[in-house]
Amino acid sequence: MADVVVLASRNAAKRRELARILDAAAAAERLAGLDEFPGAPEVPETGATFEENALLKARAIADFTHLPAVSDDSGICVDALNGMPGVLSARWAGGHGDDRANLELVLAQVADVPDARLGARFVCAAALVMPGSAPREWVVTGQVEGRLVRKPRGTGGFGYDPIFLPDGFEQTTAEMTAEAKDAISHRGRAFRALAPLITAALTSREDT
Repeated sequence: MADVVVLASRNAAKRRELARILDAAAAAERLAGLDEFPGAPEVPETGATFEENALLKARAIADFTHLPAVSDDSGICVDALNGMPGVLSARWAGGHGDDRANLELVLAQVADVPDARLGARFVCAAALVMPGSAPREWVVTGQVEGRLVRKPRGTGGFGYDPIFLPDGFEQTTAEMTAEAKDAISHRGRAFRALAPLITAALTSREDT
């Protein structure tokens, strides 16, 4: 399994998106999901930043599987909410991963905010951890600027995609095709930056 990289996420929609981006970049021969590793730990996102959370997850999964692991932490940062939900994006409404409840809470919180102040950005930190006696780690970030719309639009993507309109576009990220979204998304940008690091890390390991 020398050229296998583990995607350290149980979010099926996110795994599909990350696999699509990394496959397009030919970063590894095979990308494995956590479902292939029974007993893989649930890693609490206790970090104060996207970068810290991405590393926490990648470290834990690399240690458990003894394979290179990649993970991300991402979210939406709304200007009118002082940059929140931020690292709390997946659990903004309380429970983890309730996309609809999270989205509706954000819309309720900005209901009285003028349109001109609905600026927002998606941010993603992507981490790679190579296991071993001296583990190696890399973290890169990507972001896309835009603004919120008042009502959800589109059925693609996940999370806050239906209410995020990227700058320069008339479609929310939930109305875009997967390929169009990947081209401009925060995860697309972060994981395309990570892809050559994955390739180089795997190559250097094979050479040792």
